[in-house]
Amino acid sequence: MKEEEKINLEEEETLKEEEEKNVENSEVTENTEDSEKTEDAAPAEEKDPLEAAKEEIEQLKTQILYKTAEFDNYRKRTLKEKAELILNGGEKAVGAILPVIDDMERAIENGEKTDDPEVLREGMELIYHKFMKALEGLGVKKIETENADFDTDLHEAVAMVPGMGDDKKGKVIDCLQTGYQLNEKVIRHAKVAVGQ
Repeated sequence: MKEEEKINLEEEETLKEEEEKNVENSEVTENTEDSEKTEDAAPAEEKDPLEAAKEEIEQLKTQILYKTAEFDNYRKRTLKEKAELILNGGEKAVGAILPVIDDMERAIENGEKTDDPEVLREGMELIYHKFMKALEGLGVKKIETENADFDTDLHEAVAMVPGMGDDKKGKVIDCLQTGYQLNEKVIRHAKVAVGQ
């Protein structure tokens, strides 16, 4: 009996050891599974730096593509607008001059009906004043030369007139061709004779 008790005790100890091992194994397995879950959760939260960089590069490439296309469209639009301005830039000027042309046509038609030169002269003066008013509306004005000091920015000296006296020295004596300014910019210098 003692032997049987001894065998039973050994079996019980063996069973206890196995249970302890099983408990330890299950704890180790649980710890391993927990650590694997933690490791799996970490990559889900934290992306691989290489993948993140690749995604950012793709986003930047897309942005560059959009910006390039947008700039190209802007460039084409401005070139088109510039071409339209060049082609149609004189539209305002032509529109202002057309009524003057109409008046000149009427004057020519009526000039055949009359022989009085004074009437023709008066008609031409009216048309001239209307034309000058239209030009002034466009920003064109005559450069004044009467009793003006000679100014190289506005005048072009084509002749020097000696013996005019000290009061006429450096003054405009005569205007041979009228000069004009467009919005304060000289578009044609006045050709003048200057006292010496």
